[in-house]
Amino acid sequence: MLSDRHIKFPMASHITSRRLLLVAAGMSLLGGASACKGPWSGGDGVAAAPEGRTEVLATETPGAPVPSATSSPTPSPVPPSAAASATPSAAGTSGVQPVRKALSDAESKPVYELDPAQRVVALTIDDGPDPRYTPQVLALLQQHGIRATFFLIGENAVEHPALVREIADRGHHIANHTWTHPDLRHMSESAVRDELERTSDLLQRTTGRLPTWFRAPGGDFSPVSLRVAADLGLRNMSWTVDPRDWSRPGTSAIIDTVLKEVRPGSIVLNHDGGGDRSQTVAALKTYLPVLIDSGYLFTAPPN
Repeated sequence: MLSDRHIKFPMASHITSRRLLLVAAGMSLLGGASACKGPWSGGDGVAAAPEGRTEVLATETPGAPVPSATSSPTPSPVPPSAAASATPSAAGTSGVQPVRKALSDAESKPVYELDPAQRVVALTIDDGPDPRYTPQVLALLQQHGIRATFFLIGENAVEHPALVREIADRGHHIANHTWTHPDLRHMSESAVRDELERTSDLLQRTTGRLPTWFRAPGGDFSPVSLRVAADLGLRNMSWTVDPRDWSRPGTSAIIDTVLKEVRPGSIVLNHDGGGDRSQTVAALKTYLPVLIDSGYLFTAPPN
């Protein structure tokens, strides 16, 4: 159960005012994003990887000037209504072949967390889209002005293209989570390539943007999947906080794990597809405002 130390209950008006101030602060930081270092930017502010894990990396916004190491963070709590105008789902669908970014060896390694010096959290949502739970998650994110990253499964996305476009049009980052959610560690290179390439091509045709991030099912990256992802211009994102919401451990257990384990720079894993996700939705309703009231801002990679 969630203990009193995790949630405080000040007057409602104070909660609302604080959240509005935090969202406004995040938007003002975004106004200088092209000149500031954000949690996804390269440079000296990159966190060290947990022991035994691959080096933690971040990425630069294409076309943005290289920022100084002392620049302020650029978290991204963008109200979806403001972000939608900058996310035209019809763009890039004219038949012009998209250009895949060539990745360095460092950029090809999985990212497990962001810069711990910045009080930001990356919320990631896996296994959708799902017509029942994805709209509920989107409504919660809109309510709190949060941008998230949705790792979509190709066979779900092809069944619900309008929902894929809605995620993109609301300003969220859409990423590749394979076509069928297999265990990539036991697959040939050609089979892995088919899983990733089919999904990227579909998401590009649907949203007008070629995905730039990938997550292996179960976080089980393999040398083959890393090589294929790099060839397709896909960076690899893992996570820091896993409440195992896919196993339906109970709403309180999901909330308790997130609030106990989250820290500046955390990447939080949740799911909106693959089964009954009512516990995840209920947990998000509780822990998102708690994190906001604790001073956290939410970020996602640049679109």
